Amino acid sequence: MLPLACYGDRVTAVPEAADADNGRAAQPRHLIVSVYGVHHQAGGEWLSVASLIDLLAAVGVDEPAVRSSISRLKRRGVLDAVRRDGAAGYELSGTALDLLREGDERIFRRDRAKLADGWLLAVFSVPEAERHKRHVLRTQLSRLGFGTASSGVWIAPAHLYEATVGTLERLGLAEYADVFRAEHLAFGDPREKVREWWDLDQLDELYTAFLEEHEPALRRWQRRRTTPTDEAFADYLRVLTGWRRMPYLDPCLPAELLPEGWSGIRAAEVFFTLHDRLEEAARTHLRQVLSG
Repeated sequence: MLPLACYGDRVTAVPEAADADNGRAAQPRHLIVSVYGVHHQAGGEWLSVASLIDLLAAVGVDEPAVRSSISRLKRRGVLDAVRRDGAAGYELSGTALDLLREGDERIFRRDRAKLADGWLLAVFSVPEAERHKRHVLRTQLSRLGFGTASSGVWIAPAHLYEATVGTLERLGLAEYADVFRAEHLAFGDPREKVREWWDLDQLDELYTAFLEEHEPALRRWQRRRTTPTDEAFADYLRVLTGWRRMPYLDPCLPAELLPEGWSGIRAAEVFFTLHDRLEEAARTHLRQVLSG
């Protein structure tokens, strides 16, 4: 069994990470972002449109869907169009790269928060004349994994400090917020408080759906002695895409505050076991496709 996992030591989340659909089938644009994440981890940047079409074929995405999704990602500022040696292609925008690096700290993190580490409090106040920034602040704190302790007071495990400060500074929101380290000293059961601050029932549903989709792949690979690279790439891309939004919904809460048999712990075991088994073979397949 893997250690209690919380999800970071690499790179694969960009703006699309918080835009995953509730359905189980990954959208082509989410899969494309994951392809760029795998490519970037291996030291690459640019991908031709032809290569993206070939790579996405492994997970059943046809050419029109790839082209449509690329256009959507370009409009959202995730991809920049770049021609190389006469070939049309794309690379991640500067903003997307920054978010990708931040995302890796979450997606591949294997250590769960501990109660002894304390909490992070974000307290904000936005003038009524700039109330649109209040919405942006709430959206960003929610995206970072904060729960709502009370109006204007948001809470998260302390390990999110650097990501929080970096996000608020990058978006020009730092002047509206104060960030504190804190510990819960008295009044109320922390286990019950966590249920008030985060929607654990919804998280459990999402983790259960993740397990239903990806545990069969894990059992299949555990029975196999060989690792065909094309199949490894397809399954790795699927599980990576399914996993990469979860750390933005679950901030790696301390295990002692979670319900017994918490589905998120098993989901992390499934992800990291598949990650360890398939990552290198998936990279090999990507290199083979890019080399022609």
